[in-house]
Amino acid sequence: MCDTLTAPARATAHGAALFAKNSDRERNEAQTLEMVPRRTGGGPLKLTYLTIEDAPATHGCLISRPFWMWGAEMGANEHGVAIGNEALHAKTPAQRKRALTGMDLVRLGLERAATAAEAVEVITGLLERHGQGGDCGHLGRFYYNNGFIIADPAEAYVLETAGRWWAVERVREPRALSNAYSIGRSYDAVSADLAAHARAAGWMGADGRFDVAGELLDEVRDRTSFGRGRCARGKALLDRVSPRLTPQAMMAILRDHGEDTDWTPARTHDRTICMHAAEGARRSQSVASMVSELKSRRAVHWVTATSAPCTGLFKPVLFETGLPPQGPAPGDTFDAATPWWRHERLHRGLLHDFQAGLAAIAGERNGLEAGFQARIDAAFDSGPAAMKAAVAACWREAEAAEARWLARLPARGPAGHGAHGRSWARLNHLAALPRT
Repeated sequence: MCDTLTAPARATAHGAALFAKNSDRERNEAQTLEMVPRRTGGGPLKLTYLTIEDAPATHGCLISRPFWMWGAEMGANEHGVAIGNEALHAKTPAQRKRALTGMDLVRLGLERAATAAEAVEVITGLLERHGQGGDCGHLGRFYYNNGFIIADPAEAYVLETAGRWWAVERVREPRALSNAYSIGRSYDAVSADLAAHARAAGWMGADGRFDVAGELLDEVRDRTSFGRGRCARGKALLDRVSPRLTPQAMMAILRDHGEDTDWTPARTHDRTICMHAAEGARRSQSVASMVSELKSRRAVHWVTATSAPCTGLFKPVLFETGLPPQGPAPGDTFDAATPWWRHERLHRGLLHDFQAGLAAIAGERNGLEAGFQARIDAAFDSGPAAMKAAVAACWREAEAAEARWLARLPARGPAGHGAHGRSWARLNHLAALPRT
């Protein structure tokens, strides 16, 4: 379960297109944040399940990927293309046979495309050639189709797929995508085989068009994922701020827990954009988050490199200065040398009294991020050395803040009480997580 957002430059406060995503996956499924350099030469390329022919030359990329996969949940490349994917559930079951995963397609699009339009062509071409499928779960099995938001400084697209079928819609206003088909009759293109099936199935109206989401969406799965509800919530929050959207506004949306005044991670009526796991079917949570500010000759990527955007800090990454040291790549057991797992002690410790804990850190969190933005804006006017120093300082301050917040927590055992607490105790045990 995920949520992805984008806004064209005309809807933003500073004339930069915006992209944002929460990656929602299983609780111990850490993500690796890494800068992937350019490659040349082609040859065999081993993906998560398939081996395909590599491109003769690729672009440098910043990616956030589940530790056990080749592909990425989200990322951006050196040309300012940003892509995130969403699990989609069609009326016909997703393919279980191993093929391309949605995460593979995200990374391949970033590595092979210099514009959003080119990324659409790359992804749809690979999808038609190789198909999509295979288990995308960590501890639990998970099979699904994929949707994507693909953005660059000039334009953005929503691409939704089912098997080898696809439909694409150009983004003309702030747009949200969650775990439900959303393209209706306003598509800009559909694959030839989907169009042929639509004609044969009698989906086409008198105008020669059909409702993609209406024909493909699995209503039963959507009631579980609340995909349409989260998509509507994301769109409403975008429209509330447009045309003055900023990176900080996108961060706030990624941290949204809805309108319920009594909401807590253990007591929630529906899945929220900032997703928190619990017992039963609600095993997903937001495990990594990213906001990209896309402008010609200037792109700033804000990443948490941690789970739970509400309890973490967005920190800047610039292609001009590279990625600050991340330590060893995280896995699914606790490792204090990795930022992702260090933050998990804070995140899971806050679950004991979440509302009070979040209120205690939110003001400092927001103030630090506003300072980071001001520092990066100033550094762009001062050259590469100042930019590198500014990025490093932001990461240092974020680490120090999270360490302070963790030190304030009382010593406790499993996160929470009752069934919610027991579900966390099991995952904490599997991860060998120390007590806070």
